[in-house]
Amino acid sequence: MRIWITLVAAVLLLVTVGCTREITGAARLDPNQPRTAITEDGYGILVGDPEASAQIEVFTEPQCPHCATLQADYGREMASYISLGQLAVTYRPVTFLDQDGDHSARVSNAMFAAAEAAPRAVAFQAFVEDLWAHQQPGGNGPSDTEMADMAQESGIPAPGVQAVAGGSVAVDTADMSDLNIGLLAELNSYQVATPTVYNLNTDEVLDIYDENWLAKLISTI
Repeated sequence: MRIWITLVAAVLLLVTVGCTREITGAARLDPNQPRTAITEDGYGILVGDPEASAQIEVFTEPQCPHCATLQADYGREMASYISLGQLAVTYRPVTFLDQDGDHSARVSNAMFAAAEAAPRAVAFQAFVEDLWAHQQPGGNGPSDTEMADMAQESGIPAPGVQAVAGGSVAVDTADMSDLNIGLLAELNSYQVATPTVYNLNTDEVLDIYDENWLAKLISTI
């Protein structure tokens, strides 16, 4: 079972829990792989075919251990559906765990810097998985150089790798977080939590406590 992190005024308790899931079988890749793009509002990153039958938004915090669990458990499965053109994922980062530093803001900026290079969607998804696998809740987080290495290993194009390495400002992370937290609050004003996965087709928050939530989503298209 996954436990969400709720935004509260007091110090947030970070407890890592979760279960793993192995994805078996090999997907047949579409030779015309979908690309990654910045959303029209400038504060989301669309990963996959914008015409994909399944469309979700993932509200995520770079220091949230349960967001890391989501990527560890479902990242490869999401990549498979993305590569087949069945799923598009819009990542909406928030930075409410940046209490005494800029860990979340720097990781979020690196995501947008990489996305501006229009990488293949599966490459960007791999980059996200790597970023969350190397989070340091409450710490400084990975350096620009370390994130650039992750980007390169994931298949992000050279201009994106260079932008990440140089720490180029790709997004106003304060405005990004404010807007995305506002959108998240509209989904549940009583609990602003990450990770939250929202089904854009049915206008409902998905139950990621159900370990088969993603397979069930795809089965409905």
